[in-house]
Amino acid sequence: MKHARPPADPDSSQGAFVVALGWLSARELSEGQVRERLARRGYTARAIDPAIARLIAERTLDDRRAASEVARTEARVRRHGPRRIITRLLAMRVDRELAKEIVQEIVAETDEAELAEQALAKRLRGNTGRLSDPHERRKLVRYLVGQGFSASQASRLIRKKSREK
Repeated sequence: MKHARPPADPDSSQGAFVVALGWLSARELSEGQVRERLARRGYTARAIDPAIARLIAERTLDDRRAASEVARTEARVRRHGPRRIITRLLAMRVDRELAKEIVQEIVAETDEAELAEQALAKRLRGNTGRLSDPHERRKLVRYLVGQGFSASQASRLIRKKSREK
């Protein structure tokens, strides 16, 4: 892994701003992630705080926007459920209340049952024979729970699919 050189002036808010701007031009990050990265890079709080304030003022850094983008990707592309999405947002250092709010918005615009069905279909890959074995059904429920769906929802879906088979 390539290690970045420490900053020439660890107290330079301009330097911290420019470094953070480079990261944010590549992808959305949360304020917590930017703070953590700048600190790891060697910048002091004296440099980080004004740089963050400027990034927020210029609307380059926006936790709601970053969290919404990640949550949508988690739901639509990775087909993860609400619990897994909240865990991902919290790992990004997004405020818990904001994370819950964003997940509620995502669930409202996305059919959670359809997401669970897509996740199950992806796991089965057409091999519906797995649904006749009780041991395999338990494994599939554990998989769906691991993907962020509730145990009751996962169980209902597996029962439904095994009856359809």
